[in-house]
Amino acid sequence: MQRILFLFIACLFLSLAACSKADKTQKSAGTAGKDFVAVEKSPAPDFSVVSVANGSAVKLSDLKGKVVLLNFWATWCPPCREEIPSMMKLNSLMAGKPFQMVAVSIDEGGKPAVESFFKESGHMLPAYIDESGAAIKSYGITGVPESFIIDKQGILVKKVIGGFAWDSPEAVSFLEGLMK
Repeated sequence: MQRILFLFIACLFLSLAACSKADKTQKSAGTAGKDFVAVEKSPAPDFSVVSVANGSAVKLSDLKGKVVLLNFWATWCPPCREEIPSMMKLNSLMAGKPFQMVAVSIDEGGKPAVESFFKESGHMLPAYIDESGAAIKSYGITGVPESFIIDKQGILVKKVIGGFAWDSPEAVSFLEGLMK
């Protein structure tokens, strides 16, 4: 029994350690030396990320008037991969509403890694790359997935650490409540 418990704990530790791996290039770039500023019930830090789909830049400040689900993820992270289908469903449910999903990949391989992952998996999200690392630094990302819900006024309402069922009735209801 102790051996089984030890193996379970070892496997759990290894899976959690894999998802806390940070991209060293992006962690050291951008706002080095600044304190983390992402705090619930405070204005969300502005950021600019680049769309994987078309290369256009998106700034949080340009999304005012929309509820934003900001998600930091990686293609190599099992919990990230597990939550993607629920994120896809949520994005579909929110079509036509004042909502914007911004899924920021921290993959070292950048755009090619994300495109390859989507091609192989058949999944698709509104994915972005944080080329400067500033968004990652501003939000104090320590692992993935980490998500932030930002209301229509640009206030950080909720931080979610770990995978989440984004298409659950409770999550959908919460997000729709922020749109009123």
